[in-house]
Amino acid sequence: MRSQIEQIRVKNFKLYKELRIKNLQRLNVFLGSNGSGKTTLFKIFSFLSTCLKDNATVAVNREGGFKEVITRGINSQTALIEFEIKFRNFAETAAPSPLLTYELKIGLHAGKYVVVEREILKYRRGKQHGKPWHFLDYSEGIGSALKNEADYNKLGVAEDHNKPSVAEEREEQPLGAKDILALKGLGQFERYHTIRSFKNLLEHWLVINLQNEEMRRISEVGADQQLSASGGNLAQVASYLYQYHPAIFQIILEKMKQRVPGIDQVEVSQNEAGQLLLKFKDNTFIDPFVAKYASDGTIKMFAYLVLLHDPTPRPLLCIEEPENYLYPSLLAELADELREYAIKGKGGQVFVSTHSPDFVNALKIEELFFVKKTQGVSQILPATEFEQVKELYDNGCELGWLWQHKYFDGIDP
Repeated sequence: MRSQIEQIRVKNFKLYKELRIKNLQRLNVFLGSNGSGKTTLFKIFSFLSTCLKDNATVAVNREGGFKEVITRGINSQTALIEFEIKFRNFAETAAPSPLLTYELKIGLHAGKYVVVEREILKYRRGKQHGKPWHFLDYSEGIGSALKNEADYNKLGVAEDHNKPSVAEEREEQPLGAKDILALKGLGQFERYHTIRSFKNLLEHWLVINLQNEEMRRISEVGADQQLSASGGNLAQVASYLYQYHPAIFQIILEKMKQRVPGIDQVEVSQNEAGQLLLKFKDNTFIDPFVAKYASDGTIKMFAYLVLLHDPTPRPLLCIEEPENYLYPSLLAELADELREYAIKGKGGQVFVSTHSPDFVNALKIEELFFVKKTQGVSQILPATEFEQVKELYDNGCELGWLWQHKYFDGIDP
């Protein structure tokens, strides 16, 4: 099952005093200057993930405490940090789920205790009529979960025809502390299917910022199944794909031949010390060269192909500045790879931050969002809101070129 986030609302979280993003796509690219809030957008997911894996107190403390997390100028004693995520689930053999909403509000008690003030996972039944079904509804560790979740599929449009609807059946499940998410415990149970699906999204998302020096290092023997955030285990993942998914490894190799002229072979070998070496073979030379001597662009393109051909793809993948070290002509091909992963393949939803007009040139207008910071507060604007730009784009102008030539009013390159 795949999930797609369609809307995000954030209040009082760092640079985002009041943020609302609508009409998110499978591939979403966020363009903005340094310090505008692109990284903070990704921190929303890392913060929620830490809340889930540990608790809200740990998440707040990792960011420097409540006063550092809440937007500057907001009273930390009375205000709440709020998140609202609207998403759908997509199964291969069924219609998409109705629009689901997850709400989380975090506050500070007595000036020092972090508390989950409210946590709700719900959907509105019928055609925007009727009371929403709350799959979970908690406040300060006390609440309940829906027992008969399977029955919500029986509702359909029955309410619109004044037919009897299925009644909610709930069960109380108190939590062990006031700063724990109900998702954490309830998401372990198969019967809470919708809760589990959203827990999976938060638990297995990944923000990736590939570091060439990390990817070049000689790795210890192993066969890691998924690429790490920095790419430091690239050799282990390549070894895993080569051994257990040779068809996928062959696809990666064929794409490397297309993307990087001269590369006709990639192999993983083991040295006398038992360490793994990642080697690239250039068809103009007899012997392959190890990753340590590969060009920045070569090793980074290989890492992206490994990432985007993961047999168990992440439900949400965030990529920071993929243009670094890649030749401009490769950026359009990388955008196509990301789109294929997110839309045509079995991959998850993709968020990308960038400064590159060449990468932006390869986008569809609905995939592009601008991050703008004004007087210490950031907002995110979809490119589709710029009417003149829409008209020029429809007439064949590239979005990166329009941005460079200042057609996006108030968004300077």
